Amino acid sequence: MKLSTPTAPARRRALVSACLLALATALPGIARADLVTTVPRIKPSVVAVGTYQRTRSPAFQFRGTGFVVGDGRLIATNAHVLPDTLGADKLEMLVVVVPGDDQKAVVRQVSRGPSDPRRDLAVLRLEGGAPLPALTLAGGAEVLEGQAVAFTGFPIGNVLGMTPVTHRGIVAAITPIGIPQANARDLNPALVRRLATDVFRVYQLDATAYPGNSGSPLFDPASGQVIGVMNMVFVKSTKENVLSDPSGISYAIPVEYLRKLLAETQ
Repeated sequence: MKLSTPTAPARRRALVSACLLALATALPGIARADLVTTVPRIKPSVVAVGTYQRTRSPAFQFRGTGFVVGDGRLIATNAHVLPDTLGADKLEMLVVVVPGDDQKAVVRQVSRGPSDPRRDLAVLRLEGGAPLPALTLAGGAEVLEGQAVAFTGFPIGNVLGMTPVTHRGIVAAITPIGIPQANARDLNPALVRRLATDVFRVYQLDATAYPGNSGSPLFDPASGQVIGVMNMVFVKSTKENVLSDPSGISYAIPVEYLRKLLAETQ
C-alpha cells in the first residue's frame, strides 16, 4: 500500500495546531508571571469604601471596594456601595481607607461625584491631601471571551484585614443584562419597557468573587489596564452561604461605561 505524503497546506495546518497547543499549555504560567509584576502596581490604587464615625465602634464601616482613576483624586466604585444617607447629626462621613505598609491604613474623606445607577457605577472625589496613584483605563481594544483577567479588592470586607486581595480567571461570556429596580413597587409600564429593551453587555467571569469585591477593578494581567468594574456576585442561596459555597461566577461592567461617567467630571 502506498502512503500519501502531506500536502503543503496540510503541513501548515499541523504546524499551526501544534503551536496553538503549545501556547495554550503555556498560558497559565504566562498569566501567573504577568501577575507577579502587575499586582504590586495595582494594589496602591485600590481602596476600601465606607463610612466613618468617630464615636461608634468600629469607627469605620466597610461597604465595598474602589480604585483610583483620572488625576488621582477620583475613586471609581459601584453605586450600590454608597449609603443612601449619612448621619450628619452624628458626624458620619463618607470615606475611603488607603491600605499602607505594615497594616497602617489612612482614612481619607471623599464626596460624591457623578453616578450611573442604571449601570451601578459611581465616582467619588478625594477631599484635600495628596493625590493617589491612578490606574490606567483600557482604550478601545476589544475584550474577548476566554481572555485572562484578574481583579483586586477586599473580599469579605475588612474581616481579613485591610489588605487588597487578587483573584484571577477568564472572561467566560459577554452577555446582555438589565438592572432591575430595587423594589417591585417602583416598577411601572415605562420601566418595564425599558428593562425589556435597554440592556447592556457585561462580562461574566469564571472566577470567584465575594460581596466585598463590589467595585474592584477588573484588569488585564499583562498590562494592568482596567477593563471593567466588578459588580454582581451570582449567589446560589444567601449572602452568608456564599462564603462557604461560592458559585465561581461573577460579573463586571465594561470600562467603557466608566469612561463615559468620568467624562461628566471634566
